Order: sequence, then C-alpha cells, then structure tokens
Amino acid sequence: MDLYLKGKTAVVTGASQGIGRAIVKQLAMEGVKVFATARNEDLLNDLQAEVRAAGGVEPVTFAQDLVAPDGPEKIATQALASLEHVDILINNAGRSRPVDVVAPEAPWMESVTLDFDRPRQLTQLFLPHLMERRQGAILNLASTYELRSINVSAVAKAAVVVWSKQLAAQLGPYGIRVNCLQPGLIDTENIRPFFPGDERKKFAGREIPLGDFGEPQDVADMATFLVSPRARYITGTVAVVDGGMRHHPF
Repeated sequence: MDLYLKGKTAVVTGASQGIGRAIVKQLAMEGVKVFATARNEDLLNDLQAEVRAAGGVEPVTFAQDLVAPDGPEKIATQALASLEHVDILINNAGRSRPVDVVAPEAPWMESVTLDFDRPRQLTQLFLPHLMERRQGAILNLASTYELRSINVSAVAKAAVVVWSKQLAAQLGPYGIRVNCLQPGLIDTENIRPFFPGDERKKFAGREIPLGDFGEPQDVADMATFLVSPRARYITGTVAVVDGGMRHHPF
C-alpha cells in the first residue's frame, strides 16, 4: 500500500535506538526526509549509514539533549533550517522511571521534564509553522496504563495523552492531526532490564495474548501509518500496539 509519504519531511526525537530508530528507518524507506535527533552522536551516525545502505532517504542527524533548557529551541531551529518545512513531528523521546510509593522529588521532576514538558515545548515551537501551512501530523508516544506499580514516565505520558486530545480539537480546523501511540512491552534496551532471565517469558505467557513482547518495528509500522495521508481522518485518538496486554480502556 502506498502511504503517500514520499517527499514529506519529519522530525523524530529519541531517534538513535529502540522505537525511535525503527520509526526513522521506516519513514526513510517510505521516502520521508527525516530530521533524527537524540543525544548519542555515534548512534545517530550509525543510523544514518544504515538507512543509506538500505536505500532509504538519508536522514539529517542532530545530536542534542532534549532535556537541556534550550534543547527544544535548538532542535526546532536546526530542523527548520535543515528541512525548510516540517510536515510531521514525532515526539518519541522518553525513559521508563519506576519509583517507590514514597519517592524523592528528583526522579519526578526529571521524568516529567523529559516525558511531558519537553515534548510540549518542542511541539509549541513548531505549531506556528504548521498552522501557517495549514497541514501537519503530530504523533506523541504514550505509555502503557497497565502498570501495577508507580512509574513517573507513565504518569507523565498520561498527561501527554490528555494534552494531545485537547490539541487535536483545536488544531483540526488548521488541517493538523494529533494522535498518540501507546506501545505495550517492546523488546528494547529500555525494557529488558526489568525482565531478567525467564521473567519475560513468564510475564508474556501470563499477560500477553500474543505470547511475547513486541519488536520496535511493530510500533514503527503503526507510527508510519498514523502520520501518513492514509490516516487523514484519524485524530485525537490513542492507537495501541501491545499484543492484547491491555485489560481496561483509558
């Protein structure tokens, strides 16, 4: 199926590994010029070479810490300078942050900054550009709601979902779509440490109808569809890629 993405441009955060890396590669293979940003310059260079070797549109890479106070502004400025215009924004950067029921303030502040404040600030920097062009697609990566212990990232990502729904309502008249993508347990460096040894197999057998964790490509496939013109009538929603793990709707 042609997703009509050839010639489009996109900004992807957290692009150097895991889900973000898979999204960049899939978009590039669909003909999208991607501005891929993350902290690790070596991994970004490797990603660029990998896409080039696979025959995709070579991404522009930009090493920048999103959490830095001027991180969003630097990313937005460089992206617009490199791409001239932006069609798609994918806020993917984030990190799981489990805490005790009584936790210090530092992990709460740090995770809310990374998982909510910075995506919001980056998006707001692009909005005047998107609104002027009266088109665009924004996709925010959310988190599973099925956790049975406190995880600050999941709390912050829940705020992202509510904010995204509100944005979708107000930006629809400008031709801008805003959606969220909620991955379940995906086999990434971020998740593996929490399921050592046989824990992954035991958990998946008990909780996931499809029997195992997902792969980054599973999320990338859905992300690519949601930002494509094929999804032109989808906005304000949360797409779930979790192998059936969910028990209750949000």
